[in-house]
Amino acid sequence: MINDAVLATIPSPCFVLDEVRLERNLQVFDRVQRSAPVRVLLALKGFALFHSFPMIRQSLVGASASSLWEARLAAEEFGGTLHVYSPAYRDQDLSELLDRASHLTFNSLSQWERTRSREPKAPPKGSTSIGLRINPLYSPVKTALYNPCQPGSRLGVLPEQLGDRLPDGINGFLSHNLCESDSFALEKTLQQIEQHYGHLLPQIQWLNLGGGHLMTHETYDVDHAIAVLCAFHDRYPHLQLFLEPGSAIVWQTGFLLSTVLDLIPTLDLTHAMLDVSFTAHMPDCLEMPYHPEIVGATVSENGYRLGGASCLAGDFLGDYQFDQPLSVGDRVVFEDMMHYTMVKTTMFNGVAHPAIGCLKKDGSFELWREFGYEDYRSRIG
Repeated sequence: MINDAVLATIPSPCFVLDEVRLERNLQVFDRVQRSAPVRVLLALKGFALFHSFPMIRQSLVGASASSLWEARLAAEEFGGTLHVYSPAYRDQDLSELLDRASHLTFNSLSQWERTRSREPKAPPKGSTSIGLRINPLYSPVKTALYNPCQPGSRLGVLPEQLGDRLPDGINGFLSHNLCESDSFALEKTLQQIEQHYGHLLPQIQWLNLGGGHLMTHETYDVDHAIAVLCAFHDRYPHLQLFLEPGSAIVWQTGFLLSTVLDLIPTLDLTHAMLDVSFTAHMPDCLEMPYHPEIVGATVSENGYRLGGASCLAGDFLGDYQFDQPLSVGDRVVFEDMMHYTMVKTTMFNGVAHPAIGCLKKDGSFELWREFGYEDYRSRIG
């Protein structure tokens, strides 16, 4: 953990990336790409801190994007292979996406057919490889908000919609059905793809297995995942395989620093009011929901209830017991706050937005970005 002297130099609130931890995670994906016939992309929807891209692109071959703005960021700051997928594209974005993307995936047959008939740069004239998102009819995800394969899902083409022959111009499939899942969920996903789409695999050139592969978690069986990918590729050696993890790249690689502004005692507990907001800065804590790890604290009843800085009644997280009683001015450090945090933050209520910085390999802190009133104002008008 960061020492107190360096911690004191960091402004509050602040997202802090740890270079040592990031390098450790990237070594896992180096190993996977050396041992299995797969290429790994960074999913910008989970982590888009472009200051860190020079380090990440030493290990990963490119990025995946979900919109024109993400695609521009990937092309301008990351480089390499660029996969783009959106549930629905705006007509005015498609020309630029076709110029930038190496692989462009459509969510429906109907939008691809309209694009092909209307867009002059659509393949085969261009160099972009076109794919379809498929629904493997399986997901291990229990939280409905994050389950793309629930009944009636709008995400992906169903097997019965494709028949025995793919439309002209389709070169690949995207299957994204996992979320912080293990290697056995990957194995089950490939079995489902073979069962429902196996007759079409000889007609495509690549298969993107999406994100949700939590290979950097301490319990993930990386050897099993490598064996599963190798076995699948042995059956379909013509396919180029891709993974596009978001969370796994930056899993446990940084924290969000906050400060106690006030303490409000009640009969059952004490509210610790912080200078961060859960709804504005850590929305997954409320949406998932989950209790993040806090340095020097454990989840416990009748402890401190952590209050966010917005006026939303539900902007709180509870309850924690701390190793030492809290005082106004104490720092509270939320662990594992790199993935799906900065990309989902808002400026609701005009709450001060966390700064962004990096804990360097030599132990020093480097401030990358601070936000002010003009950032808030410019988002509104």
